Amino acid sequence: MATTAHESTERRLEEGSTLSPDQNKITDDDMVDQRTPKTRANWLLLFIYVAAAAVGTIGGPLLIRLYYLHGGNRKWVASWLQTAGFPILLIPLSILFCRSKIAGVPFWADRKLLISSAVIGLLLGLDNFMYSLGLSYLPVSTSSLLFSTQLAFTAFFALVIVKQKFTPFSINAVVLMTLGAILLGIRKSGDRPSNVTGGEYILGFVVTLGAASLLGFLLPCIETAYAKTSKTINYTVVLQFQFGTAVFATLFCLTGMVINGDFSAMAKEAREFGLGETKYYVVLCCCALLFQCLFVGMLGVVFCTTSLFSGVLTATLLPMTEVAGVIFYHENFTGEKGMALALCIWGFTSFFYGAYLKEKKQKIKKLSESSHQSD
Repeated sequence: MATTAHESTERRLEEGSTLSPDQNKITDDDMVDQRTPKTRANWLLLFIYVAAAAVGTIGGPLLIRLYYLHGGNRKWVASWLQTAGFPILLIPLSILFCRSKIAGVPFWADRKLLISSAVIGLLLGLDNFMYSLGLSYLPVSTSSLLFSTQLAFTAFFALVIVKQKFTPFSINAVVLMTLGAILLGIRKSGDRPSNVTGGEYILGFVVTLGAASLLGFLLPCIETAYAKTSKTINYTVVLQFQFGTAVFATLFCLTGMVINGDFSAMAKEAREFGLGETKYYVVLCCCALLFQCLFVGMLGVVFCTTSLFSGVLTATLLPMTEVAGVIFYHENFTGEKGMALALCIWGFTSFFYGAYLKEKKQKIKKLSESSHQSD
């Protein structure tokens, strides 16, 4: 593998070779030219993960709400759909497995990481059920803003579990997005659907917050699992982790479906579905695919960046889901929702402005160190 200009210079210095001023000088353009391809590849991968998360975050809840609005009433089915699309991961995994065989390189991830994926998968299955239960009693817009509180939980658990460093900007973002969710609780009956009782609305409110807190716990756990594996984390290993997590989350929800008798009830539910029997199965299949995009995107973002960034991304996309709910389902856009949305956007801007300043300082520091080494 070709080394960068900086690495070559350091190696020559370690070997005791004498360099002329021209040989010893490394320009910023040289460093950029050598590192740009890898940087572009990393940014491209991150962009793909972010796009997948965006599609799933916005489209998945809309389809689950569509399922509930037209006669669907099976909470375990809605939970199962959130990870049931995992077989699609077999396509890239099979290709990567064949390539590893040809190249003669190890394919399988560390056993400890696969065990972690199983445990996290079971907890993810529980989180999916809590989210689906809450969405059955709440409008998409309210559920989305409530779920944005997962950023506060992610920040707390990231601080405790992975020792995430915070800046005034990230703290400000967490506080603002949390206040947005609190605003929604001030007038709890303002957007309650007509067929939902007050008790059911409160239950939906509570379990959605519970789902947000559990997800906030799981994201730093995923980052920790990546960090503690004994093997190098690459795209193949991440896909295996995602596959294992999805399998066990799906098995958890399948168990609930069997106990609740959902399989025998689905045929009747399909016949009575408001949009027709065929569209019933189309909605279920599309829902499974969209949530798989969300699942792959979120875990991929943790792999490329941090659990906190993944939490911020989710909290940023959820207000867009709220707007989509208002557009497609004509849900009420109350003053509380407007203020909550504004606080979420403010928090998002604060976080990324802080990240921009931090990256700018790091670049200045690297350039300063580079110039000192060349001198």
